[in-house]
Amino acid sequence: MVDLYRFPDVDTASKDGLLAMGGDLSPSMLVSAYAQGIFPWFNQGQPILWWSPDPRMVLFPSEFKLSRSLRKTVRKHLYRVTANQQFVNVINACALRGNPPNQAEQETWITREMQQAYTELHHLGYAHSIEIWRDDTLVGGLYGLLLNHVFFGESMFSNERDTSKIALFSLTRWLQHRGVKLIDCQVSSPHLASLGAREIARTDFLHQLDEVDIHQANKNYFDGFEQFLTQNVITTL
Repeated sequence: MVDLYRFPDVDTASKDGLLAMGGDLSPSMLVSAYAQGIFPWFNQGQPILWWSPDPRMVLFPSEFKLSRSLRKTVRKHLYRVTANQQFVNVINACALRGNPPNQAEQETWITREMQQAYTELHHLGYAHSIEIWRDDTLVGGLYGLLLNHVFFGESMFSNERDTSKIALFSLTRWLQHRGVKLIDCQVSSPHLASLGAREIARTDFLHQLDEVDIHQANKNYFDGFEQFLTQNVITTL
């Protein structure tokens, strides 16, 4: 069981959202951070940096924008979608991409320490992955944390066109089915906005976390995911 760690009040964060430095990436500290609207984001060689930006980029699952081209791609059944089958490989693939805040050049922020920490959260039932397959090859996916009715998206990758979008689309449909209220996208980007994400005030985001219970991990949350997609999503597009 994780313990609750109290972070500084998010109202003390800097203009760009930096709240604190230091600490560790233990399950208790990570889960506590997300439950308080805070996440780690830092470069190799830096102390751990904790962020709580205002506004906050979120995606309400019902607001995902399914473009005509993406709808056609999903209908073609080129890819198979799974959950929690290859978490380590998904986070490794994501580590090859992504930028830290205010960093122009491309370099990984998902350090080896971060990968190990989130893999431990996966084993505990907090962190989950979505995988996109072409035959037996992993070609896209995403990972994040689930705390009750909020999914905290961390990163996604595509080795073929639109495969990360397929992963996010599939996730939104499952989360709607399970009654999840929103997906935390952390920092605004044109790509996320094109998929339906939007900014909300940090105070509004924190209200969404009022009933989050850090002790409710669920390793079996995605049981029935593939069958649901086949019977209730893909066939209805």
